[in-house]
Amino acid sequence: MKLFKCQNCDHPVYFDNTYCGHCQCKLGFDPVSMEMLSLKPEIEDNWVNIKSGKAFRYCKNHSHDVCNWLIAAEDKNEFCRACQHNRVIPNLAEKEFLERWNKVEQAKRRLIYSLIKWKLPLISKLESEDGGLVFDFKSDEYGPEGKQVLTGHAMGVITINIAEADDVEREMAKKQMDEVYRTLLGHFRHEVGHYYWERLIAQSQWLEGFRNIFGNEELDYGKAMDNYYQNGPKPNWQIEYISAYATMHPWEDWAETWAHYMHIVDTLETAFYFGIGVDPRQQQTGDWLKSKVDENAYDCSDFQRILDMWMPLSIALNSVSRSMGAQDPYPFVINSKVIEKLSFIHKVIKSV
Repeated sequence: MKLFKCQNCDHPVYFDNTYCGHCQCKLGFDPVSMEMLSLKPEIEDNWVNIKSGKAFRYCKNHSHDVCNWLIAAEDKNEFCRACQHNRVIPNLAEKEFLERWNKVEQAKRRLIYSLIKWKLPLISKLESEDGGLVFDFKSDEYGPEGKQVLTGHAMGVITINIAEADDVEREMAKKQMDEVYRTLLGHFRHEVGHYYWERLIAQSQWLEGFRNIFGNEELDYGKAMDNYYQNGPKPNWQIEYISAYATMHPWEDWAETWAHYMHIVDTLETAFYFGIGVDPRQQQTGDWLKSKVDENAYDCSDFQRILDMWMPLSIALNSVSRSMGAQDPYPFVINSKVIEKLSFIHKVIKSV
């Protein structure tokens, strides 16, 4: 995520802000320019950018305080570039559900931001039933016969159980699943990896390369899932996989690795805009722990350069987090096989 500033006072602002905390100017994110715009009111529901004079209006979901994205005034769509993909939203009569939905939307916008940055194919099912992407944000009341709604992907539909937006519920699930990392944004990045496997790999020239690196996706998924939950991950999985869950099936290996690629690139963009580098004072660590994040990873064509910037930064981030008594933000080991998988995903994305 890049660093934004208020166009009215130059004060730093965050991606989710609706007004500047310094000068109180109204703000909105424009997914065309990929900038946070400072606004002044015009007629009816329109707002004008104080710099360009261009007219905008907020996404319809702004009325629920869950979206700050803008739509050009002449655009006939009621929903913004991100919210056009929503198919099911929670029951807003429940205050708790509205709060959870707000957190879900924050994570979703960060996902869509990345997809736009990479210029990946991104259409809704209103535009194409076969190739479109939609989100179903459900509570367990939607589950059949009172069963739990499962987060997952199927044929362009990403379902998110909004219970994942509750910190306590998510931590309980994390412990139950014996996971080291579980976040809303991580769910989105993982599930959209499944979507892009269907869009970019399934019937493309990349399929053979995928099978050589990740394995044959024709392996029975149901049996693989049953085996994983009955017997656990493959022994010594840390040698070839980024996570235990990635061992279940080649599709899950792809989705897990895809999510990590997104974690890495987006975090590096933040570091780039803040001018962050790593240069340890303990010189005996050698130069391998030195890194200057001097290139935006979204624009970087060389994956090795991305890796060289990421490895020292991730170690530093974990160390700083431990000094605050918090968990590691990146509790993973990137082995040589995972590097090969990440590099493959990098090539696929850059080919679009």
